[in-house]
Amino acid sequence: MAEIENRPSNFIRTIIDDDLASGKHSATHTRFPPEPNGFLHIGHAKSICLNFGIAQDYNGLCNLRFDDTNPEKEDVDYVNAIQEDVKWLGFQWHGEINYSSNYFDKLHAYAVELIEKGLAYVCFLSPEQAREYRGTLTEPGKNSPYRETSVEENLALFTKMKNGEFKEGECVLRAKIDMASSFMVLRDPIIYRIRFVEHHQTGDKWCIYPMYDFTHCISDALEGITHSLCTLEFQDNRRLYDWVLENISIACKPQQIEFSRLNLEYTLMSKRKLNDLVENNLVEGWDDPRMPTIAGLRRRGYTPASIREFSSRIGVTKQQNTVEMGMLEACIREDLNDNAPRAMAVLDPIKVIIENFDENNVEELNAPNHPNKEEMGKRILPFTRELYIEREDFRIEANKKFKRLVLEKEVRLRNAYVIKANRYDEDADGNITTVYCSYDPETLGKNPSDGRKVKGVIHWVSASKGIKAQVRLYDRLFNVANPDADSELNPDSLTIANNAVLEPSLVDAQKEQSFQFERTGYFCRDNKHDDLVFNQTVGLRDSWGKVEGK
Repeated sequence: MAEIENRPSNFIRTIIDDDLASGKHSATHTRFPPEPNGFLHIGHAKSICLNFGIAQDYNGLCNLRFDDTNPEKEDVDYVNAIQEDVKWLGFQWHGEINYSSNYFDKLHAYAVELIEKGLAYVCFLSPEQAREYRGTLTEPGKNSPYRETSVEENLALFTKMKNGEFKEGECVLRAKIDMASSFMVLRDPIIYRIRFVEHHQTGDKWCIYPMYDFTHCISDALEGITHSLCTLEFQDNRRLYDWVLENISIACKPQQIEFSRLNLEYTLMSKRKLNDLVENNLVEGWDDPRMPTIAGLRRRGYTPASIREFSSRIGVTKQQNTVEMGMLEACIREDLNDNAPRAMAVLDPIKVIIENFDENNVEELNAPNHPNKEEMGKRILPFTRELYIEREDFRIEANKKFKRLVLEKEVRLRNAYVIKANRYDEDADGNITTVYCSYDPETLGKNPSDGRKVKGVIHWVSASKGIKAQVRLYDRLFNVANPDADSELNPDSLTIANNAVLEPSLVDAQKEQSFQFERTGYFCRDNKHDDLVFNQTVGLRDSWGKVEGK
């Protein structure tokens, strides 16, 4: 237990520690139970890290189970994507993948058991009537006129439902609990409804499907789950969770424990709302790098380690709060600062011609792949007469705070020589096209011998040896910190640099491989394009403090 004791604790771990100490449980068994109706987002990553992390720390087990009770909105593509996300984050589930649909026969049998006990009935109220009978938060509900139907008749009606003898919406099976309960979830909730929809796992075997609240607790119990961890919106549902398990003949009684869900600034944490962005073509898809999905973060260059670290830092509490985007970015920035090799890329190029450098010469300069890790080796930078630098790195005139290239002044090219700007060309619109410079051949790796002080350093790429690429720059998805479905997207959330020039070593970059583009930020090669496309992961420094209102 020493390793567990060294980890940050939380109220869930305290419950587990007490359960193990008292002998209530001899081991822990958790589960991660997504519904396959969309891609997982960063909030699900928190739950994945919590459930699988607890299983790892306590030498227990964690299942992956798909709560697939709503075939109208589910798809096997989501099933596959979720499996990939869990594995990419570094976790492995216990045994085979589970599906709630695997238990449909048993769930049906438990529903019959409730009917036989007089605890469930077939109700023919229309949805509008059911809402009227349900009451309000301040007024109790009214009993359905079908509530006292005999057990025998309910069994026959439920069989007809199963056999497809009623239309969709004509009737439902409801639990008989308490229409006067102060908890709406206990006012005779629906536990089965009719849907003539083919299921991605069971095909057309069933035309009745169990509701989530009925299915989830039984699935947990069938799998021997000890601690069923879910977010706070299911807090009231715990009463139904416990009621179902107490009233069916099942031995295992898992404990549901709720924790606060993750809310992250400048994005949405709802699969339904994210799906709307996808369906309305407001983003490129579920894996758009602006999306908070695990697939989107992966494509943007986030690493599994950074997301696990983020989940650890935000902790597990019952208090609802919104996490600043800067906290997520800090985790990936720290990871990549330590582990990403360096490279140079010019995103908005203007040409530099070094007039005193031989036009036929290509000098191979050595540059470290990481300034603090010799073991990461070196790379070759071809230095030629014609180079590219960033347009913003040259000015005709500038004050002393500008530490880059200024006309008739000197600057150092990173990992190379000191150059001096002598003159420039403009096009008809007044845009600078070319800067003519001279270089000091005695300044490779050292300061000028005559004591001249050169303070600025800029990055560059050989014009003839550099490689063309598309570089995508990302900003927050929304302009407001706490957006809703009606909030407008940030029109500058994606900017594309189509004329970027990169140092030639990047031609061998692997998909999803990350780099620090020196002086610019962290980027990774896009995992969907065979052409050279790089996505910005995060800037070199925290920019969120500059956002208006923060």
